[in-house]
Amino acid sequence: MIKGIAHLAFNVKNMDKSINFYCNVLGFKKAFELKKDNGDPWIVYIKIAHNQFIELFYTNPEAEKRDSAVGYSHLCLEVSDIGLIADHLRGKGIILDVEPMQGKDGNYQCWAKDPDGNRIEFMQMDPNCLQNKK
Repeated sequence: MIKGIAHLAFNVKNMDKSINFYCNVLGFKKAFELKKDNGDPWIVYIKIAHNQFIELFYTNPEAEKRDSAVGYSHLCLEVSDIGLIADHLRGKGIILDVEPMQGKDGNYQCWAKDPDGNRIEFMQMDPNCLQNKK
């Protein structure tokens, strides 16, 4: 049911410094970016290996004033069937924060939290998703 880790997401203060660290220091490659509906920058994807990424989220100045605005955002687990994992979670008494839906990258996702409130995205990769094109 769960295939592996698809990505780990972080909110970053300085996107240029973060891209430099992950690409020029660690040697990973920038794969692609997603923008918000209004055209503002939203996420930069750094490719680690096939179907494994780090998502870097831009932080807005207001969010930076909050303690939790920078750092860990969420863990994403790749799954073979989004409907099956959603049913499994519900069957175990887990409330989904987001019901299964298709995201901007073309993949299917649903969301839940662990017992400490850490966000977990469950993602079924679509063969034509942006991650598979990089």
